[in-house]
Amino acid sequence: MKKEIKEKFTELYGGDGVLFVAPGRFNLIGEHTDYNGGFVFPGAIDKMIMADIRPNGTDRVNVYSMDLGEKASFGLNEEDAPKEQWARYIFGVCREIIKRGGRVNGFDAVFAGNVPLGAGLSSSAALESCFANALNELFNDNKFPRMELAKIGQSTEHNYCGVNCGIMDQFASVHGKKDNLMRLDCRSGEFEYFPFKLDGYKLVLVDSRVKHELVDSPYNKRRESCERVAKTLGVDTLRDANMAMLEAEKDKISPEDLRRAKYVIEEKDRVLEVCDALEKGDLQTVGKCMYGTHEGLSKLYEVSCEELDFLNEVARDCGVTGSRIMGGGFGGCTVNLVKEDLYDHFIETAVNKFTERYGHEPKIYPVIVSDGARRYEEQ
Repeated sequence: MKKEIKEKFTELYGGDGVLFVAPGRFNLIGEHTDYNGGFVFPGAIDKMIMADIRPNGTDRVNVYSMDLGEKASFGLNEEDAPKEQWARYIFGVCREIIKRGGRVNGFDAVFAGNVPLGAGLSSSAALESCFANALNELFNDNKFPRMELAKIGQSTEHNYCGVNCGIMDQFASVHGKKDNLMRLDCRSGEFEYFPFKLDGYKLVLVDSRVKHELVDSPYNKRRESCERVAKTLGVDTLRDANMAMLEAEKDKISPEDLRRAKYVIEEKDRVLEVCDALEKGDLQTVGKCMYGTHEGLSKLYEVSCEELDFLNEVARDCGVTGSRIMGGGFGGCTVNLVKEDLYDHFIETAVNKFTERYGHEPKIYPVIVSDGARRYEEQ
């Protein structure tokens, strides 16, 4: 990927830029809790966006996406928003830095990625984090702390891409640390690293290749449900609610909203249980909680789909320790915690059974927990 990016940069702009990378992320547990002020437990993965960037001494930005084979060019004022949806992620990052009193001048860039699109691995957050980190270094002497870079990415989604996302994806892409997961308190912004040792186990994503578009999707409706219930219960977010409170007010809440809130409250407890279990090396409990999350996302939050429920059943039938739908939902992949001696059998069974039923092969991505957004250095 690096060689092709460098060659394209030279072809388009002449000379050389500086390489930056930012990873996609997976989330072990804590799904749809971030915008409810709860806890999430993500890690950065070894799939990433890589960009070659160089200031060009003008007030225009020229960007080329190798994956799409498209280029975009735009100014840096609010009215200069590009028409290409993919370029809005980069334009948004520039604008959010400027709004915060940072500096962005014109630059040339070429980027590519191997974060699978639509698999729920946050390719958009990787793109935002890559450019936010690069522009922070190239134009601002790294004056923005890393958490602010994550917020710049999040604000980009809100203000320029129409997705009302939480902070988790950008946080994980910016703060990732090799062989560690991060428990983030989405309300306070405090976080803690947890060593993630998989002795005798592997973590693997099975991508259904069922695609989901998030803009104007049921994602925003779920968020509205949660906000309505929090208001009824008299709390800021569902982070502050418990099952007893929900039970006491259930007559004032629609059955659908009740299901959504029940899931969020249960998931908050599961995240803390998983962190405790990991510290004790108890991967069986981690797995049990993963299955609990899948059940909740499928039956209560209703963001699963037939293909993902099928993959979850296959995992259960194969004796996989833990499996659940991952990401915003409505497609994407399952994350699976598998004993090493079961791994080959599970992958073979999942691929064969899924292909037989749905007519296309799922993609398999082993997870390697990696570092976050950074200037690229040869390993």
